[in-house]
Amino acid sequence: MKLLQISSAQGPEECTLAVSKALERLIQEAQRLSVVVDILEEERGSRAGTLRSVLVVIHGENEQQLFECWNGTIKWICESPWRKGIGRKNWFIGVAQFEPMQEIVESEIRFETLKASGPGGQHVNKTESAVRITHVASGISIKVQSERSQYANRRLARLLLGHRLQQYQNIHQAEIKAERRLFHHKIERGNAVRTFVGMKFIPQN
Repeated sequence: MKLLQISSAQGPEECTLAVSKALERLIQEAQRLSVVVDILEEERGSRAGTLRSVLVVIHGENEQQLFECWNGTIKWICESPWRKGIGRKNWFIGVAQFEPMQEIVESEIRFETLKASGPGGQHVNKTESAVRITHVASGISIKVQSERSQYANRRLARLLLGHRLQQYQNIHQAEIKAERRLFHHKIERGNAVRTFVGMKFIPQN
């Protein structure tokens, strides 16, 4: 199970479109590898269908193979769909993995099991596989129900809690720079791990 962020960094609107297209391509490639992709957080761009950043978790037997294909700078070669004749055709976004910043002490968290909520019908999980994890000191609480087994939801909940605690500490300690925020400023141009071409986001390598 890996936590990944796809970010447009400080790039223009074209980069937010690239993030959206990269997410679609990532999901397609994950399906071919039998890897599950769950979208955890989205920051939408200013235009419809665009994303400034998206946080996903990938898990499955081939998750490392998928991760290695995407980790790093992504280059998109395409004319801007909005600004004709500007000359620029290369847009860069980034993909990075994030791990919990610190070990979570067992005595500092509380788990609750509950039934998954959602629309009615046969697809709703009627067993108590959903999990709510609470960090007692900070009061941060997260509910996870994306997986069908309680064990998998507990594992994902721990991962998400570590991520949220990292964000919490970065907000309350100005001297600690959030890795996710820094990532927006350090996408490496010109050294892409993947290159995609055109509005159909066709892989070039």
